[in-house]
Amino acid sequence: MVDTTGSSSFGAAPIAIAAALTLSACDSGSSGGMTGATTQSPATATPAAAVAPVGITQVQASRFLAQATMGATRSEISKVQSLGYEGWLNSQMSMPRAITHLDWMVGNSANTAITFDNSMWRQLISEPDQLRQRVGMALLEIMVVGFAGVDLSWRQYAMAAYVDILLDNAFGNYRTLLEKISTNAAMGSFLTFLNNRKANPTTGAQPDENYARELMQLFTIGVYKLNIDGTRQLSGGLPIETYSQTDVSQLAQVFTGLVLDTTDTTTPERYKRPLVANASLHETGASSFLGTTVPAGTATMDAIGIALDGIFANPNVPPFISKQLIQRLVTSNPSPAYVGRVAAVFADNGSGVRGDLKAVIKAILLDSEARGDVALTATTTGKLREPVMRFTAWARACEVTSPSNVWAIGDTTYSIGQALGRSGSVFNFFRPGYSPPGTAITNAGLVAPEFQLVSEVWTVAYVNYMTYVIDKGVADLTPDYSNLIAIASDAQALTDNVNMLLAAGQLGASAVSTIRSAVASVSASNTTQRVQIALVLTLAAPEFLTIK
Repeated sequence: MVDTTGSSSFGAAPIAIAAALTLSACDSGSSGGMTGATTQSPATATPAAAVAPVGITQVQASRFLAQATMGATRSEISKVQSLGYEGWLNSQMSMPRAITHLDWMVGNSANTAITFDNSMWRQLISEPDQLRQRVGMALLEIMVVGFAGVDLSWRQYAMAAYVDILLDNAFGNYRTLLEKISTNAAMGSFLTFLNNRKANPTTGAQPDENYARELMQLFTIGVYKLNIDGTRQLSGGLPIETYSQTDVSQLAQVFTGLVLDTTDTTTPERYKRPLVANASLHETGASSFLGTTVPAGTATMDAIGIALDGIFANPNVPPFISKQLIQRLVTSNPSPAYVGRVAAVFADNGSGVRGDLKAVIKAILLDSEARGDVALTATTTGKLREPVMRFTAWARACEVTSPSNVWAIGDTTYSIGQALGRSGSVFNFFRPGYSPPGTAITNAGLVAPEFQLVSEVWTVAYVNYMTYVIDKGVADLTPDYSNLIAIASDAQALTDNVNMLLAAGQLGASAVSTIRSAVASVSASNTTQRVQIALVLTLAAPEFLTIK
């Protein structure tokens, strides 16, 4: 962790204020970032109620970008105002990737400082395809692969190739994405189905069941049967399980015989390519699970196709995945009606296509519960920003660059408590159903997934780190504060502008007053210090941390 106590050029008082503001966000009484409790009754899915993009204000555009990107910028705010919400989404969805993680790393391999983390930060902060970046990171937190759990040569590159799959398919079809991750080397290593072997009657060894279980539990259908609106189906007052241990063991037989397509360890290029079948390792007997049967003698890749088709067709997939995508992008507790509208689009995009992620993303971000103003005053809407999203919000708002193009921010797990792609387990940094025990959130029957990362220690660590970075910098990262410095002599104008850009205008009167007073306590001629204070205190404010 970075200790900046007493070391900041803009003084201890603003740091103490920042810590107090941020700690208050950990209080269950000020969580304010969650939507209505889960109900048990099914709801009929109705068409998504999108808000017409007419006369979009800067604040509305900034709020939209907080959900759809890794952070708002002045230029993107202007684009949203000009194109409208759907027009901006269409523009982003038609934008090609500039370069993949793997290709960028290979192209810069002569620089030994280049790592997977560098490539991640570069794209998250600087690439223009921000919707792809945000959706890709949402998918990475559902279909988790964690860097430390990948046991392959050229591990940095293998992890990069996995993230590339998520980004390349972020606007594609979910069924295609399932196939891509199911034949990816990093996933195969992380969930231990790479080189998975058929049963051995002599030794009693059985196929590894890890991937079969997580494919169902985490990536597709979940643990309990759901209605289309995401509420649980009940039998005798109890939830109904979606799969059994028999389903797991039978499905595990399908995922045998997958291997790397070459033994060449001198280059990472093989991680671009899907795994291939080794027939001698594959289980050739029949497998039955979830009502699907793979006939005996079916070739490996055909067997996987049949299995994925059967799972993808399961009625749980649309509500299970739709709700998690809503949680990652918009709100921790979407109403059943919201989930139902999005799940209906997942099941059928209007043209008979299931799993169309473009349509699903639009349904999520254009829904009235995402774009309407009701959520701004409700006490149960919104979500806690993840630590990485707080950092990138600052970096993008302040147009941070890396003159060396190395982006040496590094692994921030030990500075802010999170680094994307470095989850310690397949269950992500936080669970979608997590609710902080003994809090008003739990008592209200709500969940707050990101609060699983919250503690007093990490709250202070975050404030310390951002204070240090804004004052002293990190590596060669260079922020552009010129627009803020130009108005810094006016404490109110500066506070309002930072509020709009970082917090989508959501800072309350008390926070605004506190920040404005702290800014005004510094000489109007010391514009840089004023800007630093406004940024640190805004990044620490509960209303920034719990975006609605």
